[in-house]
Amino acid sequence: MSTATTSLDRLCIDTIRTLAMDVVQKANSGHPGTPMGAATMAYTLWTRFLRHNPSDPAWPDRDRFVLSAGHASALLYILLHLTGYDLPLDELKRFRQFGSKTPGHPERGHTPGVEVTSGPLGQGFGMAVGLAVAERWLAARFNRPGHTVVDHYTYGVCSDGDMMEGVSAEAASLAGTLGLGKLIFLYDDNEISIEGDTDLAFTEDVGRRFGAYNWHVQHVDGEDVGQVARALEAARAETARPSLIVARTTIAYGSPNMAGSAETHGSPLGEDEVRATKEALGWPAEERFRIPPEALADFRRALADGAALQADWEARLDAYARDYPEDAALFRAWTAGELPAGWQDVLPAFSGEEKPMATRAASGRCITVLAEVLGNLVGGSADLAPSTNTYMKGLGDMDPEHPGGRNMHFGVREHAMGTIVNGMAIHGGLIPFGATFLVFSDYMRGAIRLAALQRARSIFVFTHDSIGLGEDGPTHQPIEHLASLRAMPNLTLIRPADANETAAAWGCALQADGPVALVLTRQALPVLADVGRIREGVPRGAYVVADAPSGTPDVILLATGSEVSLAIAAREQLASDGIAARVVSMPSWELFEAQPQEYRHEVLPPTVRARLAVEAASPLGWAKYVGNEGDVVGLEHFGASAPYKVLFEEFGFTAENVAARARAVVQRLREM
Repeated sequence: MSTATTSLDRLCIDTIRTLAMDVVQKANSGHPGTPMGAATMAYTLWTRFLRHNPSDPAWPDRDRFVLSAGHASALLYILLHLTGYDLPLDELKRFRQFGSKTPGHPERGHTPGVEVTSGPLGQGFGMAVGLAVAERWLAARFNRPGHTVVDHYTYGVCSDGDMMEGVSAEAASLAGTLGLGKLIFLYDDNEISIEGDTDLAFTEDVGRRFGAYNWHVQHVDGEDVGQVARALEAARAETARPSLIVARTTIAYGSPNMAGSAETHGSPLGEDEVRATKEALGWPAEERFRIPPEALADFRRALADGAALQADWEARLDAYARDYPEDAALFRAWTAGELPAGWQDVLPAFSGEEKPMATRAASGRCITVLAEVLGNLVGGSADLAPSTNTYMKGLGDMDPEHPGGRNMHFGVREHAMGTIVNGMAIHGGLIPFGATFLVFSDYMRGAIRLAALQRARSIFVFTHDSIGLGEDGPTHQPIEHLASLRAMPNLTLIRPADANETAAAWGCALQADGPVALVLTRQALPVLADVGRIREGVPRGAYVVADAPSGTPDVILLATGSEVSLAIAAREQLASDGIAARVVSMPSWELFEAQPQEYRHEVLPPTVRARLAVEAASPLGWAKYVGNEGDVVGLEHFGASAPYKVLFEEFGFTAENVAARARAVVQRLREM
């Protein structure tokens, strides 16, 4: 492969630069500087190394490209258009406009060829690590001597801002520990952030830091095609470590008056400077969105090359299927996201005669049996496996020598865990999960939000779900977290009331079309016996656990998780006072809201206005279900350090208090 910069190379690179100026200028919004400065290294990667097929963006063995510096989205859209993806030039002209395929930051599922939704800095970097983890795991599982069906790289472009965010540091540290040799990042080191020169707040030697993370690090002139190409070749030759290519670039390269200026980070250059830059580049100054035919032809080689690459892979997959038919069928099923027939049959059913069990323990039993039938269930915790009950015994630990291990050790890195799980889910072929305490979902907030935005099939296991965790005290006791997570669109939160609801919750999580948060207790809970009702009720979000004898209640008690058993006990006390209570377990608001109105009214009859919700968390949001005349037994303050039974007593989570609050609601309505 020639590494000399040719006149055609320069023409293609300048095509990217001038398009970036025009795209942003027409929108009067965006970030022109980074696409202009990173054009050379992006061109080199996309035309000389990236194995992809623009005609089939979902080809399973394509190389993945992640623009972690999502503010430079114009660069990605230009590359997608030029190489032949279904992204017409008119979409570039509609950059950042309502309904266009070219939003301000890349969005997976919205624009053909966009692998991940990036923009919040560092998140794309972490998802790229997850993509690389998935590739290596699938390669370890399926490749055989003479048969290679999984063999692709994960490339990315990151920025100074990505390197400042803590999530990328966590993800890079784990990537180095795992030795992800097919992960390669180009670092656009232009030394500029929004406020000015990076020396204002960022003076570290990033290369040396990544070297300490066990990354292969090279330094190049990002404007030299040859240096970038040789560095990429060396990175591909390094199989034991991920690679970082530190490319020194100039933001807004080519602009006579604004190159190197922070002003070009987030604002159009302006008509005069666009004209001056085109003149400096030898480009027709007045022509907009110009794509020279010879440049387009060079980029569009990706169509024929990509089709040939995919055809070769499909032939290899067919040969693999002849020698390993069962594995080939499994590979196809996993990459399609299919579950094996009868998988639900292994979910445990717990007898009401069993002793009380923490839902985290019940979840652990579910994971154990599911892992036997779901060979692609892969996950771990943020150094909390003994507490979250998420370790899959006998299925191996993932490390450089055992890339096919089913247990991932994320270390104390919740930020990275969330993003890596997202990357694994987005890659396809795996069913990934990550676990920690619910209170530490705060550290994962950005990743959970991006999982929801992308509808990534990520499973987040959150244990120690309330003041019920006890002595660790208010720093570890979640209060506002349920309300906060429920406020997030596209996220399904399930807080099961017992072991059987937990098994049903896992069933829901594995069939969901987006991320699911399983919220589980540390403390033991009574086991509810009606397995059939539970298996039917949990997928509907809420159901009647115990009803008034006549079926027409005086009051409805709504509860989730550990508080369902309290509501059942309170119902018995109310019965002695002649008050008929219905107890509704409501493990998932999101699933309940997805039900037909007839079912929702069946569970919560509008005619029954006396309602009391019980949840050991912030009451925010419950007014939707209890109405103005109802009440909530909740928490509007932090917890305390004490045994959980003491805390429940002190803060009013007892059958006696629940019954008393329910009586007050009934009495108040009777007096109205």
